[in-house]
Amino acid sequence: MSIFEIIFWFAIIVEMTIRAPINKKRKQEKMSEQNVSTQEKVILFLLLIGMFILPLIYSASSWLDFASYSLPAWAGWLGVALLLGALFVFWRAHADLGLNWSPSLEIREKHELITKGIYGIIRHPMYASQWLWVIAQPLLLQNWVAGFANLLIFIPFYMLRVQAEEQMMINKFGDQYRDYMKRTGGVLPKMG
Repeated sequence: MSIFEIIFWFAIIVEMTIRAPINKKRKQEKMSEQNVSTQEKVILFLLLIGMFILPLIYSASSWLDFASYSLPAWAGWLGVALLLGALFVFWRAHADLGLNWSPSLEIREKHELITKGIYGIIRHPMYASQWLWVIAQPLLLQNWVAGFANLLIFIPFYMLRVQAEEQMMINKFGDQYRDYMKRTGGVLPKMG
């Protein structure tokens, strides 16, 4: 296992550690709205395959060796930098969002619109962190299957999910969310 694979797996553990306490508390909360379609369940399962299962197969066996490639060391270190950025944004998003986070399209009974911290700059820092992650993954896991599967699955997930999530937030918060959209960027800060 390369140093870059070890760093990738360490980052997986860090992400799980960040999310675990919030997820535990979140499960005790009552939801007022849940929009978990079969399509969403399928794509979340595919993300699990791309982010965890295929990388595990790649790191723990030789089954995917046929698809391996080699990059210069600087590319791997660039992947590390992107992964560290992803973890920071992921942590900050969870710290600012607290119990308002959900793995699927759900609204809590006591749901609040969070517009401070990282949410004062971008509306979707969780997705921003995932964009950094899916770009870093092929730099760290230098394999056409294990490296790129997460990116290929994340693109349609992001396109479908953000639109549905923003509509759900408009339905819940109305003009307050529309004003928030005008002030902030989606996954990148708004310029000007």
